[in-house]
Amino acid sequence: MHTVDLMRHKLSVFEPEEIKIVDESARHAGHEGAKGGGGHYFLTIISRQFANQSTLTRHRLVYGALGEMMFKDIHALSVKAYTPEEFNLIH
Repeated sequence: MHTVDLMRHKLSVFEPEEIKIVDESARHAGHEGAKGGGGHYFLTIISRQFANQSTLTRHRLVYGALGEMMFKDIHALSVKAYTPEEFNLIH
């Protein structure tokens, strides 16, 4: 399974209304930290389960759901985690 597909599968535990994952690995080719094979990703996830959670807690929940991927498949991950209401306010 492709890394992005596996990420989507693992993040489905949040019953997201939307998940957008952008693979930015090509922009970081030759980057010292990426030499081990892990990719660079930008994640936007919208879920009601983030209600009443701080940004730090949301990120920890996402990292926890991705588990071991954070140590081998993913070198860098930028996370934007919103509730539907928050997302609607900014878009």
